[in-house]
Amino acid sequence: MKQKPIHIIVTGGTIDSHYDGTKDTAVPNKESILPDYMKMIRLYRKVTFTTVCMKDSRSLTVSDRAKVLKAVIESPYKNIVITHGTYTMPDTARFIAKKIDGGGSKNDKVIILTGSMIPLVGFSPSDAGFNLGYALGKFDSLEPGVYVAMNGEIFSPEEVVKLLSQGRFSSILNK
Repeated sequence: MKQKPIHIIVTGGTIDSHYDGTKDTAVPNKESILPDYMKMIRLYRKVTFTTVCMKDSRSLTVSDRAKVLKAVIESPYKNIVITHGTYTMPDTARFIAKKIDGGGSKNDKVIILTGSMIPLVGFSPSDAGFNLGYALGKFDSLEPGVYVAMNGEIFSPEEVVKLLSQGRFSSILNK
């Protein structure tokens, strides 16, 4: 069975960050490390990358979200991962779902937002590789739509919430 290619849309966030001791926080890299990481793991599927921005998600603007949406809409691929910072990931998921699913056109793409609480490179252990791998592995089991993949779960945009005190995502529906 020929597997569909994957389009990864990069926005920055902790998954694509490094620790900056002078700021005592993770800071997005100038360029994404994800293309090199994906080469290293040697996926069987073709992977294409588009970098929209390299920002902490708390710094994303409406204009940035519109650029992400444009990249999704213009993508020729049916399987899309959006790497994103965790603070506002649910907001972006809802924004995209509203514009695509509520925009009157039939969405035929599986769009999965994912990220991490710990940078992909420079920290061990990190949840980044797991979350990215989990998102990539879910394409064949999901119907077209917008999803968030974090902590080994798939969430709909309407239900997902970040529980900052627990350092994880959950459903407001308590499923």
